[in-house]
Amino acid sequence: MPIKACDHVPSTIAQPHTLKGCEDCLKTGDTWVHLRLCVHCGHVGCCDSSKNRHASRHSQAEGHPVIQSIEPGEAWMWCNSHEKQVG
Repeated sequence: MPIKACDHVPSTIAQPHTLKGCEDCLKTGDTWVHLRLCVHCGHVGCCDSSKNRHASRHSQAEGHPVIQSIEPGEAWMWCNSHEKQVG
């Protein structure tokens, strides 16, 4: 069964600011596990398995609920407001 999009998914997905790594970890010299894209503004942050959880922190601080995996072979989105996979 296909996963239905929620009303938080924007009509245009923002382009990533970088593909080199988590923007915040790169600034501090820290490490990350997986990368997530804020589809609203293009911020690239680290996943919740990373110690800093920058993608979730960004989502909460900016009110941008939908993130997308930008890991090779992954094409899913997650809505933090609904706490479910969307797209």
